[in-house]
Amino acid sequence: MLQQPIDIHNPRQLRLPPTAQNIGIDRRATVDSRVRRYISPKRVIWQSARQPAVCDIDALLTDRCGQLLGGNSPENNFVLDSSAGTPGILLDFGIQLHGGIQISVVDSTHKPVRMRIRFGESAMEAMSEVGKATNATNDHAQRDGIIEIGQLSTREVGQTGFRFVRLDLVEPNARVEIRSIQAVLIYKELEYAGSFRCNDELLNLIWNTGAYTVHLNMQEYLWDGIKRDRLVWIGDMHPETSTIQAVFGYDESVPLSLDLARDSTPSPKWMNNIASYSMWWLIIQHQWYLQNGNILYLQEQKSYLSELLANLLTCVGDDGREQVPDTRFLDWDSEGDAHAQHVGLQALLILAMEAGEALSNELGMPDLAAKCTSAVQKLRTHRPDHLGNKQPAALMVLAGLADPQQTNTEVLAVDGTRGISTFYGFYVLQARALAGDITGALDCIRQFWGGMISLGATTFWESFNIDWLANAARIDELTPYGKVDVHGNFGDHCFQGYRHSLCHGWASGPTAWLTQHVLGVSILEPGCRKVLIAPNLGDLKWAEGTYPTPLGVISIRHEKNADGKIQSSISAPTGIEIVQNLTDIDTSVSQEHWGQHLVGLSPH
Repeated sequence: MLQQPIDIHNPRQLRLPPTAQNIGIDRRATVDSRVRRYISPKRVIWQSARQPAVCDIDALLTDRCGQLLGGNSPENNFVLDSSAGTPGILLDFGIQLHGGIQISVVDSTHKPVRMRIRFGESAMEAMSEVGKATNATNDHAQRDGIIEIGQLSTREVGQTGFRFVRLDLVEPNARVEIRSIQAVLIYKELEYAGSFRCNDELLNLIWNTGAYTVHLNMQEYLWDGIKRDRLVWIGDMHPETSTIQAVFGYDESVPLSLDLARDSTPSPKWMNNIASYSMWWLIIQHQWYLQNGNILYLQEQKSYLSELLANLLTCVGDDGREQVPDTRFLDWDSEGDAHAQHVGLQALLILAMEAGEALSNELGMPDLAAKCTSAVQKLRTHRPDHLGNKQPAALMVLAGLADPQQTNTEVLAVDGTRGISTFYGFYVLQARALAGDITGALDCIRQFWGGMISLGATTFWESFNIDWLANAARIDELTPYGKVDVHGNFGDHCFQGYRHSLCHGWASGPTAWLTQHVLGVSILEPGCRKVLIAPNLGDLKWAEGTYPTPLGVISIRHEKNADGKIQSSISAPTGIEIVQNLTDIDTSVSQEHWGQHLVGLSPH
């Protein structure tokens, strides 16, 4: 069963004693639904050379709770001794985490002693110094600092994204005996109701890695990244919300984030001060409504949605060209390229107005829906040249402005995975699926997202380039002589060097894509009342998985016979109509409308 969001108006869920009201604790206060898990280090990567500066390392790798016991303990404990210098150690917790660490100190010669703690998403980041030389920062979350801790005490420190932790005893002439150092994972304990498996284990790992990447970013709100960019960026959320639908079905972080952007952006301002991000808000709202079918939530958006659509209608020129004012941002890869931004915004405005048309009809606003329809028709009269740029070319395909097969052959499939990004690569994959090039898209996923995994990634990154693989060291090792530190030496724009996030939700696109196109799941009616199952196995022999809906989980298995035909076994909960043939829906559906369906819009 999918976990339901906490009802903050239910006093049983808050479990406050009656006396709490006497000191001003409101039973309707916000509830933190996250949980904490304690994880022991898996290995020691590095330690300072002098002995006995660091002793009894094996004690750290033993699963121990952080609770101290009164009296002497027979156990050996980990020791740091600074009598002959500054001792340090670098720990690997085995997987990317969100949270901090817990340190339990049994004894110390100074009360308290100072320790420096450095968190890192890569081993080299944990060894770095904050500053311009490395671009390591404490932006958004402090990952490098000095704490004080005394004997017989347990202290927790840190709220960031990390896998590696370096500790240095900076108190001179001190000796510290430590019972345990554990990572404190702070996350939502959610059921992975959605699943995906096939005969290619790399694709299975990629699906799970994308799911876990988004899961870590599902905190109180839906973030971009858990180290840097612990922020709500509506324009970046669409791949994340698509993944959430495929893996969890529903999570409160999505409507909370959508509402935060709405309430913080009075009309006619743009969300995050970027016009295209307000367009993505519309697209996400429609996709979320199709998944969950919550008409009451949608009705809460009616007033704001009407004002936003009225504002966007002014961005449609008489000649059909988009006239988006203010910050004309599409994605980082098109930053500074005015033509690429125009092409992308032209297509994105069409997708947003299509979403607006559908939502207006659902909300009983036919006049506004008609205006959206007219705007789309006018926008389609202008078809700019994408000039071979994969990101805006993909959006043109999805918006019905470019032929899928021709664009795939001439642009999207050219030169492998070069020219795609972790964010807009999702839409390149969608456009290639519309062109019928499933095998080509699967190879793209294997090479691009699989490339990150080959470097030790356990979550997907803010940015990646296939050329980074050349002579690159893994992120879970200290860079050997002659190798390249892929974290410290690469990146672009605001994410250069160690500032670069190695857990970014917008990079999760293959998870949603594999569910939608290989398993073949597309929602046709709100609340998943009607679902299309149209598998595309490409070069795969079989694929199976589950898809979460408000009515329960759909179970799916596809196998390719010797003649190439696919045999499917589907089990759906009562109340869901399964469609397996496109002609059973509407033979008049145009290709351009199916393109919009690929980004979450249902065909008309």
